Amino acid sequence: MKKIYFYDTSKKTKVEFVSLKPNIAKIYVCGPTVYDNSHLGHARSAIAFDLLHRVLKANDYEVVFAKNFTDIDDKIIKKMKEESKSLEEITNFYINTYKNDMEILNILPNSFEPKATENLDAMKDMIENLLSKDIAYTTDDSVYFDVSKDKNYGSLSNQASDENSQARVEINNQKRNSSDFALWKFTTSNKGVSFSSNFGSGRPGWHIECSAMIEKHLAYKDEPFQIDIHCGGADLLFPHHENEASQTRCASGQNLAKYWMHNGFVNINGEKMSKSLGNSFFLKDVLKSYSGEVVRFYLLSSSYRANINFNEEDLLASKKRLDKLYRVKKRVYEVTASKVNEKFENTVLEALNDDLNTSLALSFIDEFINSSNDSLDKNPKEKSLKQEIVANIEFIEKVLGFGGSDAFSYFQFGVSLELKKEIEDLISKRAEAKKNKDFAKADSIRDELSAMNISIMDTALGVVWEYR
Repeated sequence: MKKIYFYDTSKKTKVEFVSLKPNIAKIYVCGPTVYDNSHLGHARSAIAFDLLHRVLKANDYEVVFAKNFTDIDDKIIKKMKEESKSLEEITNFYINTYKNDMEILNILPNSFEPKATENLDAMKDMIENLLSKDIAYTTDDSVYFDVSKDKNYGSLSNQASDENSQARVEINNQKRNSSDFALWKFTTSNKGVSFSSNFGSGRPGWHIECSAMIEKHLAYKDEPFQIDIHCGGADLLFPHHENEASQTRCASGQNLAKYWMHNGFVNINGEKMSKSLGNSFFLKDVLKSYSGEVVRFYLLSSSYRANINFNEEDLLASKKRLDKLYRVKKRVYEVTASKVNEKFENTVLEALNDDLNTSLALSFIDEFINSSNDSLDKNPKEKSLKQEIVANIEFIEKVLGFGGSDAFSYFQFGVSLELKKEIEDLISKRAEAKKNKDFAKADSIRDELSAMNISIMDTALGVVWEYR
C-alpha cells in the first residue's frame, strides 16, 4: 500500500497517515446548519473532503464517511418565526436542497448523515456523564462545560479563549470561567424549540452534537482515538473543534480523532465569505451559469488548505481547462475502456497522496490531454490507444470526480429546454431528409443548426450535438 501524507492541524505539520485499523478509514466532517441555501463555503468543504474520500478509496481503504446536519439552532428558530413554518419544514427543505447541490457537485454518498434532533439521547447521556464528574455544571440558563477541568484544553488550536466572542455576549456571572461553553440551553415551551431532559427542558448546544454523534455512530471503543480523521472548515478549529475534542476526552477518556484536517476559506473581494459581511455567494446562483463539474474543477484547482479568492475570471478559465479534457473525450467517443495506463495512474495518485496536491495532479492531467491529442493526430484509428485514453479519463473521474459526463452533453450546458426541443426537431427533420435522399435539405438543416451555434456529429448510436 502506498504511503499517504496529510497536513495534520493538531500537529501543525504534514504527517504520514496510518489508520487505526488496517485498511479502514473512519472520517467525520462537520456538515451544514440547515436554515438557508448552500453557499460556496459549503461547496469548498464538501469537495475538499470528497477528494479525501476518493483518494483513500483509490488506495484501497474501506472508507466510513459521516457528515452531520445541525437541524436545531438559533438561526433555524429565527427562520421558523420569519416564515411561520415548523422546525421540520425548514430543516427538511434545506437538507434536501443541500443534498441536491452535493449531487450536482458529484459528491460521493455518505455512510452516515446523522441529524442533531435524531441523536438527542446520545447528547443527553454525554452531558449526564460530564455532570456526574463535575466537569459540567448547571446555572440558571444552561448546563456548561468547565474548561478548567481539562488540562489539555486549547491544545488543538493553541487557543484557550475566544475573547472576541466573549466581548459580544453579556457576561454570565454564574459561569465558573469566561471560556466555559453551553452543553444544554434551558428553554420553556413558549420560548422556542424545547426538548425534555433529566437536567431541564431545553436544547443542545452546538458543540455537544458532533461529539455525541461521533461516539454513537463511528467511535472505536478499543482505541486511544475514536476516529481516524475529523474534517471541517478552518473557521471551525476554534472554538467548535477545540470544544468537541475536550468534551470527548473528558467524557470517554479517548481522544476524538487521530488526525485533524481543515479546508481554507472562500474569499470574495478579499474578505472571508460570510452572511454577516453580506458577500455570501449562494451555490445555486453560480450553478445557473456554470455546471457543477466546472465549479468542482475550479475549487480543486487550489490546495484544499489555501484560501480562495473567488472570481468569475478564474471560474471561466477553469471551464476552458476542463473543456480540453472533454474535447479529447469527444475524439474517443463510443470507445470502450481498456486498462488505465499504470504510469499515469501512479503519477496522479502519488501527487494526491501528498496532502491532496491537486495543483500537481491537474498539471499531469494537462500533460495527458496534450499527449493524447498528439497521439490521436498521428494515429487517429488506433483502437488500443483510444481504449487506454478512455480508461485514463475514467480513472480521473474516479479519483477527482470530474470527466464522467457524456462528451456531448457536457457542451450542452446552458441550453434551455425549449431550445433543446427545437434542436432535436431539426435533427429529426434532417434524418428524415437523409432517409428520403434529400441531401440538399439535410445540408440546409445542418447549416441552420450551425447558425444557432450547434454542431452535430453522426455516430453509430445516432446524431449527437453540442452548443459552441
